[in-house]
Amino acid sequence: MAFTVVHKLDKEPKDITPDYTIDTVGEPCPYPAIVMLETMPQLQKGEILELISDCAQSINNIPVDTKNHGYTLLSVEQDGTKLRYLIQR
Repeated sequence: MAFTVVHKLDKEPKDITPDYTIDTVGEPCPYPAIVMLETMPQLQKGEILELISDCAQSINNIPVDTKNHGYTLLSVEQDGTKLRYLIQR
């Protein structure tokens, strides 16, 4: 994939290795946000979730939900209609 960085915190996304990946491509909104919010509490502090979505609305929902629940959005990348989020617990 040739993702373009839309948002990054400190590190380049290519230098971050996620602990878990959830691919929600083809799933309608708000499913990507719901699955992220259901999964994050199961991660250990410091672990990273990679969430891949093609839901255009997720670019608004995921960053807000991440912040509101106390998680850290490390990066957002886009490749065409696909969005890749790296979220740290």
